[in-house]
Amino acid sequence: MTARMRAARVLAARVLTAQVLAAQVLAAQRTAARRTATRRTATRRTATRRTATRRTATRRTATRRTAARRVGPVMAAVVAGLGTMAATTGCGAARVTPVAYVSSTPSLAWKACEETASASGFECATLQVPLDYAEPEGKKIGIALVRLRATDPSRRIGSLVFNFGGPGGSGVTTLINAAHAFSTLNTRYDLVGFDPRGVERSSGIRCLTGPQMDQYMSEEPSDDTATETKLVTGFAQACERNAGWILPYVGTVNAARDMEMLRTALGEPHLNYFGFSYGTHLGAVYATQFPKKVGRMVLDSAVDPSVSMLEMAKTQTLGFQKAYEDYLADCAKTRTSCPLGATPAEANATVLKLLDTLARTPGKVGSRTVTEDIARAGITQALYSKLTWPLLTEALDEGRKGKLDGLLALADQYAGRQPNGTYSTLQFSLPSVLCVDSTDRPSVAQAKELARQLEKKSPIFASTAISAGSCSVWPVRGNDAARHVDATGSNPILVVGVTNDPATPYQWAPRLAEQLRTAVLLTLNGEGHGAYGQDQCIDEKVNAYLLEGTVPPNGTRCG
Repeated sequence: MTARMRAARVLAARVLTAQVLAAQVLAAQRTAARRTATRRTATRRTATRRTATRRTATRRTATRRTAARRVGPVMAAVVAGLGTMAATTGCGAARVTPVAYVSSTPSLAWKACEETASASGFECATLQVPLDYAEPEGKKIGIALVRLRATDPSRRIGSLVFNFGGPGGSGVTTLINAAHAFSTLNTRYDLVGFDPRGVERSSGIRCLTGPQMDQYMSEEPSDDTATETKLVTGFAQACERNAGWILPYVGTVNAARDMEMLRTALGEPHLNYFGFSYGTHLGAVYATQFPKKVGRMVLDSAVDPSVSMLEMAKTQTLGFQKAYEDYLADCAKTRTSCPLGATPAEANATVLKLLDTLARTPGKVGSRTVTEDIARAGITQALYSKLTWPLLTEALDEGRKGKLDGLLALADQYAGRQPNGTYSTLQFSLPSVLCVDSTDRPSVAQAKELARQLEKKSPIFASTAISAGSCSVWPVRGNDAARHVDATGSNPILVVGVTNDPATPYQWAPRLAEQLRTAVLLTLNGEGHGAYGQDQCIDEKVNAYLLEGTVPPNGTRCG
């Protein structure tokens, strides 16, 4: 895992639902395999021991089932955020209306999704939109859609459109995997997800092949500024070479215009919307462009679009450091025996020793090399949700004993690396959107200086700040249109923040609410990235707002 990829994901405040959920499944499979082996051994023991083992297994099964009921919906609900840099577009800042660029109402041909068995009950379609809204009758691109119809049609409100974060996260895949987390909302809403332009099925950006990406990760980052600049420049040039035709058009303003076309195609008078992490920025930009078309809008794990690249890098580095410290304290305090150390200081020393060992002598998992950067990425992945802290403890404990499978699996989920060695478009579409969405271009040298300043406070995560300099070599000019949001004239918007969110720090939530002017703030006192699905109070208030239109008092707190 490269620092640029790792840091870009952190800097972009990415989310994890599908990724953490997949990591949970992987961990569960490993645990199940070990338990199966234990049960087979137990069958060779005496009848008395077999009976005792069966009783123990029954209790374990009950515990696992209880945990699954608790963890599953929550992890899917945190499907939010892979991204949050100050988003803009390369295609203008003015508010636009459908009439300005749509000659006719777009139509959708829904059909059963054929991709996976898990897509049973879902319908898929493609929405045709202009590549360049300045030329509405010119080249078109397809926006991939997925829909799950309301389970109580007689009480149907309409469609609820989701964006789960990024920028670069697949809304199609995530909704198919996580729809059960929104079953209450699904009673009265059709749930609708989409891959934004430049993502996966929607003309997804691909810059490097799998082997090329692996090679890039093995060489970057570099302590030498010139070498680092050369590496990120090569990455940017590959994106221009392989996807240059779409790079100028993947900004957040254009994605918001696509959502307005989607609203029209769905036949909805207003857009009802649920956005997580970067999805809060997309929602805010939509509300700025089309305030009178806003229906009920929830923005969970809010992004402040006005912050600079360096400010965001610093804030998020310190946010992950706080989450890491909270994790260490939890391990030492609540576990009967924390394998990393009896105190937070001892546990931290264990982690630092492991990272130092990997920095000097990388480990191996099969044919793959596990470096300090890969281990750091695995740690970062698990810090997005408190529910994955036990998974992190297991991976670190195994890692210090030389078994690095757990950390590698977490890092792969973080990077979007598939078992066959290919990558999702996330690592390519994410910087493409971030860089087109801002004119802010700090140099690699400036970003490295910030990382140096953060080293003492956050020795593990300081190096992630280097990604703040990546846009300095990007081949497409940025535009600050989406850094300025104001939804004056819209219906009330619900902005939600978590006090100890490492990826989208809490202070961004009240800032976004203030900038929108029509928003109310709902706060969860707790850990993790994403509030919905973590707390009953939050769920009740969000559901009441979306289902009944009940707006909670501004400043309401839960947890």
